Amino acid sequence: MHGSCHTWSVQVAPGTVRTATADAEEPAMTHDATTPAETSDAETGAVRRSGWMQSDDIWAMLIAAVLLVAAWWANVAVTPSEPSADGAEAAVTEYENLLGPWITKPGSWETNPLDAFAGVSGDGGPSKAAAVVATSIGCVVVFALALAGVGVPVSRSVPALCGVTMLAVAAWLASTQVGVKKLQLEYVLWAFAGGLFVSNVIGVPRWLKPALKGELYIKTGLIFMGSGLLFGTLMKLGPPGILISWITTPIVLITTYQFGQRVLKIKSKSLNLVLSADMSVCGVSAAVATAAACRAKKEELSIAVGISLAFTVVMMFAMPAVINAVGLDEVLGGAWIGGTVDSTGAVVAAGELVGPVARDVAASVKLIQNVLIGVISLVVAAVWARMGEDGQAAPAMGVAGGVAEIWKRLPKFVIGFLAASAIFTTLASTGPEGREAMVQSTLKGPIKMMQSWCFCLGFVSIGLETEIRRLASAMGSVKPIILYICGQTLNITLTFVMAYLAFRVVFPDVAAKLMSGGL
Repeated sequence: MHGSCHTWSVQVAPGTVRTATADAEEPAMTHDATTPAETSDAETGAVRRSGWMQSDDIWAMLIAAVLLVAAWWANVAVTPSEPSADGAEAAVTEYENLLGPWITKPGSWETNPLDAFAGVSGDGGPSKAAAVVATSIGCVVVFALALAGVGVPVSRSVPALCGVTMLAVAAWLASTQVGVKKLQLEYVLWAFAGGLFVSNVIGVPRWLKPALKGELYIKTGLIFMGSGLLFGTLMKLGPPGILISWITTPIVLITTYQFGQRVLKIKSKSLNLVLSADMSVCGVSAAVATAAACRAKKEELSIAVGISLAFTVVMMFAMPAVINAVGLDEVLGGAWIGGTVDSTGAVVAAGELVGPVARDVAASVKLIQNVLIGVISLVVAAVWARMGEDGQAAPAMGVAGGVAEIWKRLPKFVIGFLAASAIFTTLASTGPEGREAMVQSTLKGPIKMMQSWCFCLGFVSIGLETEIRRLASAMGSVKPIILYICGQTLNITLTFVMAYLAFRVVFPDVAAKLMSGGL
């Protein structure tokens, strides 16, 4: 399709359709745009019909909701072995999740990759090989149903999903090799790099293309992430966490975006915004949410992913090295890492290189920061609703029209993200004794692993959809890299200042409590 021209229609306002002509590069992400009654995709075989059930966001929420309910009801109470002091039956305070052992990843290996499938999954669970196969089959079945919902025939989606899942297993294997694990190179890096290699060296076979739905996988994973953002857990860090995450992040985001527009003069506002959100909030997760809200091109999202992953690897080792070299305490160092390193997994790994307290503080700061994904998506949708497709001011449309435009642009999965957080926070903070243990059994067992698998599938798909030649054309110059470096420099500086004020000046008692193991 390279080099050809085509037209598409964009719904601007009720009853008005604008037709544009462009080259065959991917058009902007129009997740909820009005489509004709029925269209077909020659490459994927998808038959797309108009209707809200055709949205990736809706299917991401449906998948996540069903699996969250299934994981919740898979909990089994562990009866205490000894009665209470007064002779009464002891209250249940522990739960075992029956799904947990069946949802897993390959284990560690040194020279023989088959060793990753040896042993058992969990205490008394199935063999590791059986559990990985079961997890892979589960991914294929669940997402085949979702793809059928958006019009992709099962006969095409199942083989494609099997191929993408096998690449995800390969990414897991690369990340669990003993030497690689010591380097803290996460599965997301291998997933993206593996997809990139296939796309640009081997070539993506046509039969694989129906499963290249990176946004669907990552949005589903983000809803799982939302379920783990429990308000009570986030507030354990107290006001310092809010000061570092919720004040620093918006300042860095807005300043970086304005720098890109006014100083660097980056032509694409959506690329500028996606990069700024990626760098200032929480990496690729924020980039996906922001790209959906501002309808960035797929190439622009791939640029943000590539730059983010490259700098994350560097910062994951550089930040702990600097902290240890200058002798910062673990609380301040952990807060600094949590507010600057992009990926949650990389934050934990970097914090571990400083110490256990730094690891816990870093993870808590990053989790508080992750809450902003939903807020920023809503704000971006509202701001972009006031702009035309060319980034200029849109015609006045009244309050009702403005609300409708915001709703159309808002990534609907954000509703699932926020709802999952609210529901599980309520479950953990109310009800009988032991309810919180049931919540933790659900989240730390199957749901956390489901989230990781969704992200792995998503990064494989993004890599497979990324052609370096087209990426270089979309980037245009080194300005996006300069933007990221300058923005991250501001982020590192401002986060350190805020962390120092929070833990050394305003709340030194909180820092002392954390150093004594109070988190």
